[in-house]
Amino acid sequence: MPMTSHDEPTASQVPAPIAEEIEAFGRRVGDYLDGALSPDAFKPCRLQLGIYGIRGLKDKQMVRVKVPAGRLTSDQFERLAELARDFATGRAHVTTRQDIQLYEVPIARTPDLLRRLEEVGLTSREACGNSVRNVTACPFAGVCADELFDVTPYALAITRHFLRNPLSQSLPRKFKISVSGCRHDCAMAPIHDLGIVAASHGENGHAAYGFTLYAGGGLGALPRSADALEPFTPIQQLLPTSEAIVRVFNQHGERKNRQRARMKFLIERVGLAEFQRLVFAERAALLKDLSRFPPLPEPQPLEATSSPETLPPVGMAALRRWLATNARPQRQAGYWIVTVRLPLGDLNVHQMRELAELARWCSRGELITTQWQDLCLPWVESGQLERLYDQLAEIGLALPEAERIQDITACPGADTCQIGITSSRGLARALTELLERPDYRTEDLAGIRIKISGCPNSCGQHHIADLGFFGTAAKAGERFVPCYQILLGGSTEEGTASFGQRLARVPARRVPLAVKEILTIYKGKRIPNESFREFIARVGLSTLEEAVRPFTDLTPQAVSEDLFTDWGAAQPFALEAGKGECAE
Repeated sequence: MPMTSHDEPTASQVPAPIAEEIEAFGRRVGDYLDGALSPDAFKPCRLQLGIYGIRGLKDKQMVRVKVPAGRLTSDQFERLAELARDFATGRAHVTTRQDIQLYEVPIARTPDLLRRLEEVGLTSREACGNSVRNVTACPFAGVCADELFDVTPYALAITRHFLRNPLSQSLPRKFKISVSGCRHDCAMAPIHDLGIVAASHGENGHAAYGFTLYAGGGLGALPRSADALEPFTPIQQLLPTSEAIVRVFNQHGERKNRQRARMKFLIERVGLAEFQRLVFAERAALLKDLSRFPPLPEPQPLEATSSPETLPPVGMAALRRWLATNARPQRQAGYWIVTVRLPLGDLNVHQMRELAELARWCSRGELITTQWQDLCLPWVESGQLERLYDQLAEIGLALPEAERIQDITACPGADTCQIGITSSRGLARALTELLERPDYRTEDLAGIRIKISGCPNSCGQHHIADLGFFGTAAKAGERFVPCYQILLGGSTEEGTASFGQRLARVPARRVPLAVKEILTIYKGKRIPNESFREFIARVGLSTLEEAVRPFTDLTPQAVSEDLFTDWGAAQPFALEAGKGECAE
């Protein structure tokens, strides 16, 4: 029987030796707290297990829990709620890598937290550091009407292969993998070190299934779109090819200059043709002994695509709007996948416990984290949608406009990140307040996506947003003003990423005013059915540059005292970004 995502729960992704490692880590924590292990010597130990320092706090950590392909069971989600309550601040945060982060965990208690994660098949191992990070996948895999086949089993197989793999422990830099099942490429292959997209090969009714592989993409301060490595990789060569790529990166990647250490710089340095030659030579050697690579399942034949489902007739306007924006029909007749919009990607303990219970009765006990920091509930029957809405409303999560302009992506920023410059979460709150007004809940703005990062490193993926922002600072007199660089017109599609063009640097407090002006011009000057990206390409930046120029003014007569305080901050802004830990 071919394997599907439902046949094999996420719990199987955690190898037994991790329990032994947790015990060893507990002893190192004791040594560190006793002073027998220095902070510098202890840091690699905790980073390997996904435990980060937090800005301004000593010995209280952020724990990043890996969620392969974004798939969680109700039991796992309930355990995460317990850990948020018992060990952290009572808040869990969904990231753009489909991970879940818990904050302010006392370092002395991290071994206990890791043990309780392991009990339900979750781990934080290699969630940070120079390793293969969490393998992401399209949140709609398995239910998408356009997919070639369900890619979930392959994302999980890659996870198993690299977790605790000696090859993955000390790479030149972090390594990110995504897997998509259709040409829409929801998992965004072009911005990954290795992007994997389902493909078919053959003719006359004898098509074979496999993947198109893309290599060398990435965001950060210097974004790069991935190159096509080869147009068709057979399914049984997916793991050997993936390992060959990581081996080449490990052998030839930059190890002296951290700023040039991602795989995208290796491909730029040696050229795509030479990189391909190195990878295919490595793969040829690996294919001589396939005993290290378990056979992968052949894709199941897809059910016939159902006719588009009709939303159930309902009388309440709020429910109708939520159904129109948050529910989409599955390929399987009679079922819907529902997106639960999470402002700032956050959940409290009560919401998590209730969602775990909701998933048990309405989505076969499955929850899926998304790259835009929301949750999806699949397998919801048509007759359950209204009840689901009512129960989500009771916990404050029946928000419409999922995957639309109001559904803003934002990294943690300066609130907790050691290299954050500005409070990206604070700006997201301010923009959400603006965009929740009725005049912005319109279909002509629905396709615009906003993404915010608190620094140039693009954890909020600002480069690929219609409206992207990253935190920076500027001087007004002798004082620093928190600012954002605005970028316009970014996007991804299979095979290429288009990165946003720089428009202007605007003080943080004026960004909502600039956004209001940009959207007003777009609505007033667009031609029928013209998307925001098409509009930017047609009119160029000059018109918008002129429109936002007044908001950039930092001359003495234009500066007010409020500009020196970031969104959500109680104290005046200070430029205090430190050294990050994500690659140490």
